[in-house]
Amino acid sequence: MMAKLPPLSVLDLAPVVQGSSTRDALMRAKELAQHVERLGYQRFWMAEHHNMPDIASAATSTLLAYIGAHTDKIRIGSGGVMLPNHAPMVVAEQFGTLATLFPDRVDLGIGRAPGSDGATTHALRRDPSAAEDLEPQVDELAYFLADAKPGQRVRAYPGAGTQVPLWLLGSSTYSAMLAAKKGLPFAFASHFAPDFMMRAIELYRQQFQPSQQLAEPYVMVAVNVIAADSNEEAEYLATTGQQKFVSMLRGQEGLIPPPTENMDMIWTAAECQQVTHMLASPSLVIGTRYKPGYVGCRRAPAPMRSWLMPLFMINRLDCAPTN
Repeated sequence: MMAKLPPLSVLDLAPVVQGSSTRDALMRAKELAQHVERLGYQRFWMAEHHNMPDIASAATSTLLAYIGAHTDKIRIGSGGVMLPNHAPMVVAEQFGTLATLFPDRVDLGIGRAPGSDGATTHALRRDPSAAEDLEPQVDELAYFLADAKPGQRVRAYPGAGTQVPLWLLGSSTYSAMLAAKKGLPFAFASHFAPDFMMRAIELYRQQFQPSQQLAEPYVMVAVNVIAADSNEEAEYLATTGQQKFVSMLRGQEGLIPPPTENMDMIWTAAECQQVTHMLASPSLVIGTRYKPGYVGCRRAPAPMRSWLMPLFMINRLDCAPTN
């Protein structure tokens, strides 16, 4: 039996692979956006990270302007902007500019993690406690994107009146409950933090309060996707992401490596267990008989099927390509 998937989106970090340059990564991001637009994907999101040589999406709004200028209709947005790193007014100006350039195509996904390490957090002039209370920052951002009020002395130009749709992103229950309280759509990062996914979605749905932006709960889940003609080829391609996470565990920097035939020569047994758990969200192995918009759950191993089926209760599926 084939189950119909929700509308698909793509989350891209503009990865810099070994043997290539940052410019190459930005060109590939543009080409990926154009490709998935032709395939009918609904949204192309990019994420803010800092001080990582293998990720070129640090200046997220700037890169989104580039992507928007080279596509026609696919929605573009942040998945996400780490709001405590920025003044909300500046974010409103940046995304107000994007919304002015690309009407009805821009989304603003908000996270609270630093997107890097402690030293980089300090370099960003970020208050370490800012992530503990995201709500007033979200309120301030929404204030600058809303219609200006009579007598309002400080306004975002462009930004005021653009009503850029806000999303809250998270990998725990904190953002789920805040999204529910504010009546905002919620995106869960199960592509690297699967443990709290079902609980976060449950809390979000239970506690949701309708808002001017959203009348009913709206959920998107990010999963790792590996497209290949066979399970064996997909498992081979998956080793790129596995090597990346091993390097993160070891505190090692470097560009994205090519796939390897033998991960056992690279990771220890403990690292294997930890990385496998972190990447426990399903990798959808897509064969030559794949039909756009559908996935045959019986093709996946039984544990993957049990994890996949609850996803068909969500509104959107955000695919995080591994290569």
